[in-house]
Amino acid sequence: MRKTLHKPLSTITASLKPQPDHYSTTNAKPPYLLPKPQNPLPRSHFSSNPRWVFTRTSPLPPPEWVQPFSDLSDLIKDPKYLQSSPWVSQILNLLDGSPTMEQNLSTYCHRFLIRLSANFVAFLLKSEQLSGQCDTVFRFFIWAGKQKGYDHTLDCYVSLVEVLSVSSDFDRIRCAFGEFKDKSFLMNLNAANSLIRSFGNLGLVEELLWVWRKMKENGVEPSLYSYNFLINGLVNSMFLESAERVFEVMEGGKILPDVVTYNTMIKGYCKSGKVQKAMEKFREMEVRNVEPDKITYMTLIQACYSEEDFNSCLGLYHEMEEKELEIPPHAYSLVIGGLCKDGKCFEAYAVFENMKHRGCKANVAIYTALIDSYVKNANLEGAMKIFESMKKDGFEPDAVTYGVIVNGLCKNGRLEEAVQCFEYCESNSVPINAVIYSNLIDGLGKAGRVAEAEKLFQEMLGKECPRDSYCYNVLIDALAKSGKVGQALVYFKRMEDEGCDPTVYTYTILITGLFKEHRNEEALKLWDAMIDKGITPTAASFRALSTGLCLSGKVARACKILDELAPMGVVLETAFEEMINVLCKAGRIEQACKLADGVVDRGREIPGRVRTVLINALRKAGNADLAMKLMHSKIGIGYDRMGSIKRRVKFQILVEN
Repeated sequence: MRKTLHKPLSTITASLKPQPDHYSTTNAKPPYLLPKPQNPLPRSHFSSNPRWVFTRTSPLPPPEWVQPFSDLSDLIKDPKYLQSSPWVSQILNLLDGSPTMEQNLSTYCHRFLIRLSANFVAFLLKSEQLSGQCDTVFRFFIWAGKQKGYDHTLDCYVSLVEVLSVSSDFDRIRCAFGEFKDKSFLMNLNAANSLIRSFGNLGLVEELLWVWRKMKENGVEPSLYSYNFLINGLVNSMFLESAERVFEVMEGGKILPDVVTYNTMIKGYCKSGKVQKAMEKFREMEVRNVEPDKITYMTLIQACYSEEDFNSCLGLYHEMEEKELEIPPHAYSLVIGGLCKDGKCFEAYAVFENMKHRGCKANVAIYTALIDSYVKNANLEGAMKIFESMKKDGFEPDAVTYGVIVNGLCKNGRLEEAVQCFEYCESNSVPINAVIYSNLIDGLGKAGRVAEAEKLFQEMLGKECPRDSYCYNVLIDALAKSGKVGQALVYFKRMEDEGCDPTVYTYTILITGLFKEHRNEEALKLWDAMIDKGITPTAASFRALSTGLCLSGKVARACKILDELAPMGVVLETAFEEMINVLCKAGRIEQACKLADGVVDRGREIPGRVRTVLINALRKAGNADLAMKLMHSKIGIGYDRMGSIKRRVKFQILVEN
């Protein structure tokens, strides 16, 4: 008797091709399919031939909740050997972020009669394949939540927050947090640690503290990790006082701070500029028998370098050596760079040699810092030796290195070698930046080769090398000092037109040049323009102005301008001393004495100091006779009685008698 098979109508109207054997991965029995006829029949035959009539005898099995791992408990006892379910790779392939992703997931699950369990969803959310794909992860999370009979567990929310926190997706994190906060999940230690770490890294203090309170409500005892994650979150958000209170709780409790706790606190103090407190916390580690690691030292070395406390950088480096800790390349860079900035090129080179002895490779930046330090210490030969050693060690000098070399050669009068170095860069495709151009222009200008300097400056435009303030300043300086102030003013105007802001040094150069050509009023106008632009005068800029005014007989005007600087917060303590020196050097002793009297009368300086200044000025100017006369008299500090009135002996008596 023929057995009658009953199937849904949708399967009958589909093609009669064999279906994929997808039941091999599940426990469900495959439905029996009718054999394909030898001779294909037309579709109409199914409705006319009674042999092809089907009736349903049993319903389809309910969808199965799939888990992330295959159940091999009867074969494998060790959890670490659990095998991922074959459904994992299949579902991951569908999570492609396409517009039809959700539809594809639904179709696939319906076809194979499966639903994704909460454990499965949480496992997939943390998959490396989905790392960084926030949009895809969030869409999958929303889709999974719409499955019939499904509810997200706490682990699902934790996994979602972990993924979203990597990309700092604050909006979706807050959305997820707001949803699971309203559910009555029982907090556990692993979930709490994960959430505190994620929220802490993002600086979401309100959310972090909510999780901490939830732990307390659910009776979850914090672990060392919990405390460290909490302190890190507070430090990242600069809640240092709160972090300190948590740290104090740890010190007085069962769970004591470890090196990670101390490192986090030290990081917080350094970020807030409290380097001294960071050092105190560092020294406290020794008392508490907590051994600092390389992260501790690196954090402190970086902070001390930022504070330009290069001696402390060196001291911390020596401590790392004594404790035989691994010294990272960046630590060497900071210590060597700091010593170079401090002008201690020999100490820097000693650290550099030790670095190579330990097998730690240097880099171009370290070599360049050493070369620059030797140049600034007027040791060009030492700099050139390091430069050659750099190339021998296989390091290709960059534009910054060549800029330092050109600068050193120019400052030491080896201009032809500097030009050759510049030409080498041009012919070997080394990018020539504004620093190299500026150094060479400066060298040519100071050597009196102003035309060549100007030509090089014009060449920058053709090479599409932007000209900065420093580059303009060195050319303007060269022109002004060679008596071409008019041309210098043209470049000053062009500088402003190109949007390159003049500096106080630019104004100082031009003011000096204008006074030298006796264009005093133009110099004063330029000074006023500088003040109007909000550029703060320096001692050098006022020296240029006061020298010009004193030599032109306008000492009173110089004094008036000096008085106007005080309300601006510019206090030049040696201004009067410099003016007295200028007047004495120019042989205008009477004006110098008058200025000295004015300084004392206004109570600016005590008479004894002004007298010493005037004696030194006369001696430096070669007027030894007046200097000796002033030194052996009571002028300036003595008093004459005129009747009942006691008056100080004026400095002007020095030239009147």
